[in-house]
Amino acid sequence: MAMKLRASMSGDTADIKCLMNHPMETGLRKDAASGKVVPAHFITNVTCTVGGKTVVDAQWGGGVSKNPYLALKVKGAKSGDTVTVNWVDNKGEKETVSANIG
Repeated sequence: MAMKLRASMSGDTADIKCLMNHPMETGLRKDAASGKVVPAHFITNVTCTVGGKTVVDAQWGGGVSKNPYLALKVKGAKSGDTVTVNWVDNKGEKETVSANIG
């Protein structure tokens, strides 16, 4: 699974966009071919830091769509600051991506 992260400045505000590749299964859907329930597999926690300061700490559940897209604007960021987005899912899998604000 991979994430794509873009961060740019617009005046004094950083525009951060992140696409997370994840199946986000609720554990309620049945496989059409086998009829068996597809096990739950979803992101439970997302954090975003800008310049080492946490700006988002979100708890998610199975209600979030497949391949979630996170977009936010952060005031007080500077061009060149590092943006880092992390997620952890209910199976303990983790992913992190970082980019500098351009």
